[in-house]
Amino acid sequence: MDKVIFLDIDGVLNSNSQNQDPGTEISDGTLIHREKVRLLAQLVRRTKAELILHSGWRFWFDSEGTPLRPESQYLVDLLAEEGLHLSGMTPDLTTEEIRNTKKFSLVKADEILLWLKLHSSVNRWAVLDDLDLHREELAKHQVKPDSATGLTSKDIAEAEEILE
Repeated sequence: MDKVIFLDIDGVLNSNSQNQDPGTEISDGTLIHREKVRLLAQLVRRTKAELILHSGWRFWFDSEGTPLRPESQYLVDLLAEEGLHLSGMTPDLTTEEIRNTKKFSLVKADEILLWLKLHSSVNRWAVLDDLDLHREELAKHQVKPDSATGLTSKDIAEAEEILE
């Protein structure tokens, strides 16, 4: 693996503006936007990067990457429609408190850095995440879509520049 994209889902492949029901969270797994997946596919094809899931969604997969819930199966199916697949997931450094409060951004940077340490063959990498990851060393690798709109062509161009 030479290049990787650390992929968050909520705020990247979906957006708050898509959520018409105030009682539904965008993280409920039903609001992935096909157009966002198509944009991601363009990036993957152009850069030949592998996708590493670093979203809270990774808890909806078993250790082998098999979906455990309909939401994660839906994600896998949408990715497959575009010829994409997940090549792995970042390790879990969360605590019960972080999982309960959904404050994953507190450890996402450490999880990415640990994954990179364990995969030293990676030369180029980008992070697609709408949240602040609280680490200076990730800033130049992060593309931060606006969670109100999700992934855009401009974000894809920025990520491509990071990976090339």
